[in-house]
Amino acid sequence: MPAQPTAPAINTAIETTTTTFADLGLDPALQQAAAAAGWTQPTDIQRAVVPAILAGRDVLARAPTGAGKTAGFVLPILQRVLSQPGIADERPRRLVALVLAPTRELAAQIAAAAQGLAPRLKTVVAVGGLSINPQMMALRGGAHLLVATPGRLLDLTRQNALRLADLQLVVLDEADRLLDAGFEPETRRVLALLPRPRQTLLFSATLPDEVLLLARAVQVDALHVEVAAQMQAAAPAHTVSADRAASLADETSTTAPDIQQRAIVVDTARRTPLLRHLISSQRWHKVLVFVATQHSAEHVADKLRQGGLAAAALHGDLSQGRRAQVLDDLASGQLQVLVATDLAARGLDVPAIDAVVNHDLPRSATDHTHRIGRTGRAGASGVAVSFVLADAPGSELHFRLIEKRQQLRVAREQLAGFEPGLVLPPTPADPNGGVKGKRPSKKDKLRAAASVR
Repeated sequence: MPAQPTAPAINTAIETTTTTFADLGLDPALQQAAAAAGWTQPTDIQRAVVPAILAGRDVLARAPTGAGKTAGFVLPILQRVLSQPGIADERPRRLVALVLAPTRELAAQIAAAAQGLAPRLKTVVAVGGLSINPQMMALRGGAHLLVATPGRLLDLTRQNALRLADLQLVVLDEADRLLDAGFEPETRRVLALLPRPRQTLLFSATLPDEVLLLARAVQVDALHVEVAAQMQAAAPAHTVSADRAASLADETSTTAPDIQQRAIVVDTARRTPLLRHLISSQRWHKVLVFVATQHSAEHVADKLRQGGLAAAALHGDLSQGRRAQVLDDLASGQLQVLVATDLAARGLDVPAIDAVVNHDLPRSATDHTHRIGRTGRAGASGVAVSFVLADAPGSELHFRLIEKRQQLRVAREQLAGFEPGLVLPPTPADPNGGVKGKRPSKKDKLRAAASVR
């Protein structure tokens, strides 16, 4: 496939000094609800998309995690639903809005935000991994807003538990993940079931070709908004292809919170001691550590606990109840360190995470974007540290590829006491020479005791 020509990124600044939620057209009740939830001033992404959604326009939005995407679509959707006369009192309730999300955690957080902002409306969350029966019971009498994972939504339609004919708005949150190999077939089957015309909103932290192609297929006159992640290690400006720019009606580029990236070169066996050192020396109170496997999550968390840190593992093999509990413990401060697989790379919205550490490098630049976006949220700055393994040559090459895809360059560091190839002090001598079989057995000890009697 020939490379598409590129053009400089469109950079139409959004006025950020005086805009309020009232200026965006949000009604007073939702303004008050937003303020009660801690959303006192709109973020850049919200300034860009809220008026368009209220006007009924399709939106394609790219913004890093923590930029305020959830409120950007939840607030105007709730207003659109509430503006329909008598809808809160109708029985059965009409399903007006649907949000598709790739993970249980993200779906639950979106539903909780919507329910807290508009308790008069009925919001139902439906996700896999849990019994379907309570979710079917929750849908009896209908719902105004459904937040679901694609597979569970298809399950509900097969059980005739949903009526989709009245649907007016659909949101694909984390659209890039919904279109990756694991979700794409189910996501496309869901979209094929939905009525047309409808308002379609696509939100994502990255915009791969699959998302752009879907946008062209399901959206009309879409507003294209891009909030570029602002990282201290970032280099060139983002560019968009001329074809992409021409295919979209409007495009706006804005800024986002900064994330300082660090890349520390270390030997494989020294990663966890280095992690403990960083947590202590940097005085991080809330840390998210990413590893590659479930076994690694449990192993690293156990090592940290042995070192006196309040740490726990999070991975897909845990029950939903346990997953929810460790997330609550991290949010409340009972946990200092959460060691997680990429299950936590999306949908995890825990405030005030001081740092994200890539104990194992992510598989792709997209996963890297989502991982580090767990810090520096809601206007704060954050730190993201990646361990580049000196004794695994592929590690440096892989991190270079991540840098290339993200158009950034991160200086490599070495920390004193953790330099690659450092010869550690010898352990105290074993009186038996450390040779297996030289230690006295239980029988030997008994014989020795008997000989001195």
